[in-house]
Amino acid sequence: MEWLREINWSPLYLSIKTGAVATVIAFFAGVAAARLVMRVNKTVKWILDGLLTLPLVLPPTVAGFFLLLLFSLRRPVGQFLMVNFNLKFVQTWPGCVVAACVIAFPLMYRNARGAFEQVDVNLIYAGRTLGMTEGEIFRKVVVPAAAPGLASGTVLAFARAMGEYGATSMLAGNILGKTRTISVAIASETAAGNYDIAGFWVAVIVLLSFAVVFLINLFTGIGSRGRGWRR
Repeated sequence: MEWLREINWSPLYLSIKTGAVATVIAFFAGVAAARLVMRVNKTVKWILDGLLTLPLVLPPTVAGFFLLLLFSLRRPVGQFLMVNFNLKFVQTWPGCVVAACVIAFPLMYRNARGAFEQVDVNLIYAGRTLGMTEGEIFRKVVVPAAAPGLASGTVLAFARAMGEYGATSMLAGNILGKTRTISVAIASETAAGNYDIAGFWVAVIVLLSFAVVFLINLFTGIGSRGRGWRR
């Protein structure tokens, strides 16, 4: 068990930190995108939905390739951000956040949209009858009614962001203590032949995944309590 002494715990810290920051960004972006898509006409809705869901079906390495092209210091966007805001995403921790956010965002968006679509329209009509503005109806009626779906989407987005590998390795690389998350550490340790350490990180991911499943069941159970078939 001497290999336990060799474990560097920074991948766990970086994964949790990256997942938390990326989830906050994905939450607000996903909710805003879902609200926008719900309010446009059918043709525009199909186009927007396809674009917003695309990172979910693309291989993560493909998404990482596009991010690398976008934020490379040799590209206009990367140069602009570096010169004007001193922001660098390639081989840095902010790159981990961007990669994780892009991959997690579609899960948050899809869950938010599904939750909003399940809200009883009579609640919205009642709000309008009471003289509430559309913004007030969204904040005080729609969001509370869709809370279980939003909560499960948030947990899924966090799990996806924390376990992201493909896009992260493409954009942020594999720098110990800086950009090496748990998923990157598993690949790195396996390639180096350190199967005990890789297996340890796999066990950590599995335990965290079970926790995610428990939380999702908890939130969806709150939303469906009292409904459905029973003996």
